[in-house]
Amino acid sequence: MPLAGIALAPLLVSPLAPPSPRGSAAAVSAEPARRRRALRRVRCSAAAASGGGELSRATLLWRAAKLPIYSVALVPLTVGTAAAYNHAGLFFARRYFGLLAAAVLVITWLNLSNDVYDSDTGADKNKKESVVNIVGSRAVTEYAANVSLLLGFGGLFWAFAEAGDVRFIVLVLCAILCGYVYQCPPFRLSYRGLGEPLCFAAFGPLATSAFYFSNSSRSISSGTVLLPLSKTVIASSILVGLTTTLILFCSHFHQIEGDRAVGKMSPLVRIGTKTGATLVTVAIGALYTLLAAFGISRCLPPSCIVLGALTLPLGKWVVDYVQRNHDDDTKIFMAKYYCVRLHALLGMALASGLVLARNGVLA
Repeated sequence: MPLAGIALAPLLVSPLAPPSPRGSAAAVSAEPARRRRALRRVRCSAAAASGGGELSRATLLWRAAKLPIYSVALVPLTVGTAAAYNHAGLFFARRYFGLLAAAVLVITWLNLSNDVYDSDTGADKNKKESVVNIVGSRAVTEYAANVSLLLGFGGLFWAFAEAGDVRFIVLVLCAILCGYVYQCPPFRLSYRGLGEPLCFAAFGPLATSAFYFSNSSRSISSGTVLLPLSKTVIASSILVGLTTTLILFCSHFHQIEGDRAVGKMSPLVRIGTKTGATLVTVAIGALYTLLAAFGISRCLPPSCIVLGALTLPLGKWVVDYVQRNHDDDTKIFMAKYYCVRLHALLGMALASGLVLARNGVLA
């Protein structure tokens, strides 16, 4: 991490170093220069680690793969499935893992097609970890994106056939449509600053509720048993949507100049990083206020509130980090990954709390 090099800086300029052979006076006069050079080397190393210098191919591939971002496939599915289990004691393992694979494929399409269309507008011209730039072919990247989407659709329609609940397939298709109009021509609504509302809707109320309905059951003897829409899944989906949107919002901090140059008017281009950092603070505060309110109103069981409260230190870490580094492109790059951790841990807290409540623990 970039901060690791900075933390080691005092060791590189230790005052216990042996004096120069030219004498103590020369050593004293040379010491500030050596200290400045050492600090410059540390800053350069930190900048390179954060994307300011040349990156290894392995690092570029890791960033291009965006593996931590796939939590946005895992969390809505797991929370929606846990809400179904909490309500009716239903869990279909084969369907869960089939949907996980389908969701990962759809997110792969989302990431790859985003790189394709950003390359068309020039937004990713200097983005080294763009898949199009790494592969060197827009056509190959677009083909891989479309294949991923088709395979993902196959998994989703299989789950629909298993569940027999039309609400599932309608909601999940609406979520995918949000992803399409977010980035694909002729819409490209992300360029109009509408990416965050679309992200909230797609991964929150639409996807989380869809995965909840995917646990409806169809059998020869009893027909299709449909799950009712519950306040629990609505509350859970709002929290999932908020943390997902935080990831997208914080991913724009270090891209403001590039976005502005191609006319991509993200919220941070419009309001600036200082106001953006304040907005992150407000969003985190709203997240935990809603968590408490959902507990008080019994929309969520106490187990969800207790486990969710354990993520408060991470929420504070996100706020403090963004407030300190909002105007430092080499450091703020990491903010989205801290938001991914918050998203994943709060999602797991909600899912675990729902399962525990069903089994009489902190119900």
